[in-house]
Parts: sequence; structure tokens; C-alpha cells
Amino acid sequence: MLLNASLIVTIVRKGWGNTVLEASVKAGARGGTVVYGRGIGVNEHEKIFGIAIEPEKEIVLTVVYADKADAILQEIVRAAELTEPNRGLAFVVALDKLVGVAHLHNEDR
Repeated sequence: MLLNASLIVTIVRKGWGNTVLEASVKAGARGGTVVYGRGIGVNEHEKIFGIAIEPEKEIVLTVVYADKADAILQEIVRAAELTEPNRGLAFVVALDKLVGVAHLHNEDR
């Protein structure tokens, strides 16, 4: 099990997942996973012909070493313009246990 790992979760508008992946790899991550979802924020109340639209989202999951999480998060925020309204959000979760990443166990840090 890999210790001292964090998960960066980034939720962005459809089409921005690749931007997040590229930014995280540029900052030192080894990759990430994009999942698709739907959701609506307080400022997203779009309608077409009176029918509410559920905006599509891309959720990017990036497992990183805890000591690299801040730098990677900063690059994601910059690249995905997360300081601007309605662009998305990101947060970091500490991981207690992680399996299935044998390539990280053998990696020289």
C-alpha cells in the first residue's frame, strides 16, 4: 500500500478534463482518470424551451504524493481557470490506503 498519498478531485465543464490532465502531468502527476457526470451549480439555471438543462461535467481523479499535491493543485487551478466564476472546483483528500499502483512503489522519489 502506498502511504502519504492524496487524491485531487477536479470538477470542470465538459471539454475541460484534458486541460486538467495536462496541467497535472506538467506539474508532476503520473496521470489521472476522467469520469463524466451531470450537475448544476447555484449559478447554472439554463433552460431551453422551459426545460431545465443539467450541464455535463468532467470529474478528474488524480492520485499524487501528498508532498506534491499543493503544486499540482496550483497548476490545475491556473490551467482550468478555477478562480473564475462557473469554471469548476477542485479539492484534495488524504488517502489512508491505496493499492493497485505498483509502478509508484518502485519509483525513485
